[in-house]
Amino acid sequence: MQELQELLIYVLTTTLYWHKMNEYVSAERPCPSLQKLLLHLNHMIYLEVYALANIKSAKKRILVNETKAARNKAIKSKVKTAVKKVEAAVVAKDVETAQTALRAAIVEISKAGTKGVYHKKTVSRKISRLSKAVSSIA
Repeated sequence: MQELQELLIYVLTTTLYWHKMNEYVSAERPCPSLQKLLLHLNHMIYLEVYALANIKSAKKRILVNETKAARNKAIKSKVKTAVKKVEAAVVAKDVETAQTALRAAIVEISKAGTKGVYHKKTVSRKISRLSKAVSSIA
């Protein structure tokens, strides 16, 4: 019978775990919130934080960057959804729906700009293109 080899899985923590890991930043003291996961799996799980960084501030930076990337991804997703709704209404030549969707899209795009997800000129360009598309069917 072959011996089971330990499978190394590098996992980025979810946003739920990073605040629990402030005191637990070394491989010798694993995060207690992941102990349940280790009990249910027959694999050895190493956080990417442990594998890449040695300095505590660098480990924290990895975790904070992951949290911010998740936030930015959610905001960009909302913007893309709003833009798709406007474009679908323009293709269907439905003026009322297009104008309503345009107002909602402008709000989402502007929020993304104020939160720093998009540059202000990118925000302006996106709004301008959508407005032009909606006005072309009106």
